[in-house]
Amino acid sequence: MNINEPVQMVVNEVKKAVTGKDDCIYKVFAAILAGGHILIEDVPGVGKTTLATAFSKALSLENHRMQFTPDVMPADILGFNMFKKETGDFVYYPGAIMCNLFLADEINRTSPKTQSALLEVMEEGCVTIDGETRKVPDPFIVMATQNPKGSSGTQLLPESQLDRFMICMSMGYPELKDEVAILKGKSTSSVEEVKAALSLEQLIAMKERVEEVYVSDRLFSYVASLAQATREHQYIELGLSPRGSIACVRMIKAWAYLKGRDYVLPEDVAEVFLDVAKHRIVLNTKARVARVSTVGVLQEILAKIKQPTSYMRKE
Repeated sequence: MNINEPVQMVVNEVKKAVTGKDDCIYKVFAAILAGGHILIEDVPGVGKTTLATAFSKALSLENHRMQFTPDVMPADILGFNMFKKETGDFVYYPGAIMCNLFLADEINRTSPKTQSALLEVMEEGCVTIDGETRKVPDPFIVMATQNPKGSSGTQLLPESQLDRFMICMSMGYPELKDEVAILKGKSTSSVEEVKAALSLEQLIAMKERVEEVYVSDRLFSYVASLAQATREHQYIELGLSPRGSIACVRMIKAWAYLKGRDYVLPEDVAEVFLDVAKHRIVLNTKARVARVSTVGVLQEILAKIKQPTSYMRKE
């Protein structure tokens, strides 16, 4: 992968803590550069929390981790105002959300009321307490995890909240050789070894360069055609929203940047489309009867919609 030196430095630092998951590392990095939030669905113990913590250290991000349980309240996340008798004023006490990277561990184990506390901050980057709005630090990323297999005591995220995550991905189990390295202690799953590779200012400047990556009109049309196909497919009840299309464009810009280009290719779209779309669509009853999967339907759409054969690079 032809990527620039700062990107490689960050990836190398994260790989000190996460072994054999290069594709996951690049996709999370792309989502961060695109200004998006990340949802990781996977079984316990595969390194989801380690991945988030490693990125926070490599990118000099202040991070807070919250274990979501049924008794977590919105005020624990957003903060609250408390009356101070000495001054006669209400004082704001920040919640865990006031950071650069907020790790919401097992987000589906808390109540819908608490889950909804994240809706405003994930979309608008601010929290409102007692009618007063406060901005969260910039950059701001939510990285949430959930176990898709265990349903006992969980609350499914509503479609409106799933739509606020730029990508949904799975880390999966390690390959045999990688697990052997982990057992030997060579994976350095100790996050303490991860050092800062970029300053906060450098990360913000990198995000600005991602915004300048060129996307041709043909590729805009390609993304729009994919989104339209999800809305018309016989097995899909709820297709990709315009927010999802925008997320796809932002993601492909960051993906191209990680590959060392200032322009997007059709294959960039194909490489990230599943991660951007699979948590945003809802299959209908016909799909369940036919026993088709979300990923299978999206792969069919990718195969059906013809990629642009050429693109016009901005001079």
